[in-house]
Amino acid sequence: MAACPHLGALHGHIKTFAEMMTERQGHRLDAWIDAVRADDLPHLHSFANGLERDHAAVLNGLTLPYSSGVVEGKACKIKFLKRLMFGRANYDLLRKMALLN
Repeated sequence: MAACPHLGALHGHIKTFAEMMTERQGHRLDAWIDAVRADDLPHLHSFANGLERDHAAVLNGLTLPYSSGVVEGKACKIKFLKRLMFGRANYDLLRKMALLN
């Protein structure tokens, strides 16, 4: 990182964003986006633009303790079972597999 200042800046921004995620510090989001835009890192600018498009959702995700991870996990498991059972059985067996797993 000493040889490439862009890599050092990228590392710093990623580390700061990871801290914001793990410690739920959504109040630092706007300052982080401004700091990213101040550096010459076009790929990170693209990421920051995406965060700005969904600013309210990102801010809530970085601030609130709620998560939809359990629901997403169940939906993913049901989709997996559906793909696994495709062409093998009817809806009743698929329903039993989903309820038992």
